[in-house]
Amino acid sequence: MTTPPPSRVYGPVPSRRLGRSLGVDLVPYKVCTYDCVYCQLGRTTSKTLRREEYVCIDEVVAELKEKLSAGPSPDWIGLAGSGEPTLNLRIGDCIEKIRSLTRIPVAVLTNGSLLWTPEVRDGLMGADLVLPSLDAGDEELFRLVNRPHLGIEFQAMAEGLVEFAARFPRSVWLEVMLLAGVTAVEAEVKKLAALARRIGAERVQLNTVVRPPCEAFASAVPTHRMESFAALFSPPAELICPPANAPPSGADRAASDEDILALLRRRPCTAQGLAEGLGIHVAEAVKRLQELAARRLVASTHRDGAVYHTAAGNG
Repeated sequence: MTTPPPSRVYGPVPSRRLGRSLGVDLVPYKVCTYDCVYCQLGRTTSKTLRREEYVCIDEVVAELKEKLSAGPSPDWIGLAGSGEPTLNLRIGDCIEKIRSLTRIPVAVLTNGSLLWTPEVRDGLMGADLVLPSLDAGDEELFRLVNRPHLGIEFQAMAEGLVEFAARFPRSVWLEVMLLAGVTAVEAEVKKLAALARRIGAERVQLNTVVRPPCEAFASAVPTHRMESFAALFSPPAELICPPANAPPSGADRAASDEDILALLRRRPCTAQGLAEGLGIHVAEAVKRLQELAARRLVASTHRDGAVYHTAAGNG
């Protein structure tokens, strides 16, 4: 029997910035322009600048339509997933088709590495919200933290962010990831803050490592330090906090094995996080994770006193 292809639409998942977001994956697993040391999905397996229709957009939209009809409605539809979504040559067509399908707003979560190219900037103009990232304030730390494709230079990437934010007609929220002992140093944060001012995003949101990272040295910054760094931005940056541990309201929804695995392929989750993402009771999440682990479909790792689960073979 032929194994069906993995779902390209997953969730809704709990997002610290977007509430309940229905994810859309436009590239295969770990096809990316970067190989970030903090990535929760492991090392990049295909570092590339090649833009093509990695995933058939018409099939993605059909799958999304089916998912939306099953309900409940998410707060956002997020183009993100397990690689860099702007590598899909038809991302602009995808946004247009989604907006003709539903009134649910469309967000694009991107590392921002290709915004220096006019084609990518133009392709994102139909989105309701674009959330690029900025992890370093100079070339040296850019190479260390993001490990970009050799065809991407820091200055070009930074100017692309500035140009895009100036032209985009709706909201841009800039995420800044801080790593303890690497970029979480006052001198480095001041460089980031200066560049963020030039970019002029509607919001600047500080983040740090929450889920198990690709490299062990990519470690979290304590909350009190994050608060002091936020004050270096003008206006002060927002801190992105982990979602609350309260159980989800509609915790009686059924979730298939593929629902669970589709989420775990994109992000490591605790049992509580899985429950929140799929709208099931935490006890049901624990039971299902145990069953999938027994079938060797799920692997687990311990970090900071919590157990995170991933789809087996993800890294």
